[in-house]
Amino acid sequence: MPFLPTALTTILLLIASNVLMTIAWYWHLKHTGRALWAVILISWGIAFFEYCLAVPANRIGYGTFSGQQLKVMQEVITLGVFAVFAVLYLGERLAWNYFAAMACLVAAVLFIFLPVGGAAVPR
Repeated sequence: MPFLPTALTTILLLIASNVLMTIAWYWHLKHTGRALWAVILISWGIAFFEYCLAVPANRIGYGTFSGQQLKVMQEVITLGVFAVFAVLYLGERLAWNYFAAMACLVAAVLFIFLPVGGAAVPR
């Protein structure tokens, strides 16, 4: 995606990879009649494509972001993607504590991006 800025490309790839990983890890919860070995193989197949997005996302983003910043962004994106998945696919509702946890993770993002002396982003 050379036409997009590095930061946006990284974030979009992380979102897409998280959608695939959430599907790989949780799709089978509504299909408990399938054999576990089949679920594992199907999930690995989905996860392969997730890795095809996550690895480039981190490689492209590293340098613009530190490894720690990439990881914290990943966690927040994961929780956001899973919230949508849980509601739309699993039919679960979100309670107050889920929103409180999300607020804590958003705070973690804010803290990880605060400039601190000596904690430079690698170039």
